[in-house]
Amino acid sequence: MGKAFPRPELSEATRKNHEAKLAEAENNYRNDSANADNIIWLGRRKAYLGQYDKAIEIFSRGISLHPADARMYRHRGHRYITLRCFDAAIADFKKAGKLTNGKQDETEPDGLPNAKNIPTSTLQSNIWYHLGLAYFVKGGFKKALKAYRECLAVSTNNDMYVATANWLYITLRKLNRLKEADDLLTTISADMELVENKDYHEILMLYKQNIPGEKAMQYLPDKKDLSSASFGFGAGLYLLSNKKPEEAKKVFKQILNGNQWSSFGYIAAEAELKRMK
Repeated sequence: MGKAFPRPELSEATRKNHEAKLAEAENNYRNDSANADNIIWLGRRKAYLGQYDKAIEIFSRGISLHPADARMYRHRGHRYITLRCFDAAIADFKKAGKLTNGKQDETEPDGLPNAKNIPTSTLQSNIWYHLGLAYFVKGGFKKALKAYRECLAVSTNNDMYVATANWLYITLRKLNRLKEADDLLTTISADMELVENKDYHEILMLYKQNIPGEKAMQYLPDKKDLSSASFGFGAGLYLLSNKKPEEAKKVFKQILNGNQWSSFGYIAAEAELKRMK
């Protein structure tokens, strides 16, 4: 992309924790390099330290050994998104979707646990969620809509529901299907109990409460963290919907001046700026 992206900025404590977990994953892999779980966790732990290319290599080896394991395609697809290889990501998620079709869903363990250490997503919800994102950033909104509808059907808790509803809502607006978007908002309430996806909930509440665009600016965080990228992208789109393109552009550029280039908010802001040009 003609741009150098640095390794993720991690606190000393976080880096040491990630390195310790990676060492554990590497040891498990050495003991049994053909075990599917060992392959997945090695790839995931590499990615948490910014070694996305290595993670993709590991998941590719996993696919060669376990071609019917949808998890390999799901995780490789995620890291293809990180590296902006959207077509490759779409191919992986479509394959994963076929492999899980008609099967019972399963909770996906968190590599980065939330404050309550309660996993909030599943294999199938992650497959459809990431497929929707890959289509969305490419501007394939009709295909993104289909993926997010599939995702919403397997979003069985408030956190996953709110995250999916956020992307589904803005996709509907992109397609000018405003009645369906408004209907979706009726399923969102101010008092929803959430563990981690509070940014997405706050974005949906901006639309639900119809806050004037200029007042929405006060909600923008001034930090350069993951939350800033996630909420910032949603707020930028909200400003666009309020016919404030210059203000929205400033928000998207602010995100790109941050250090969260591997986050979905950052990737989506890149794509939106490109469309605006």
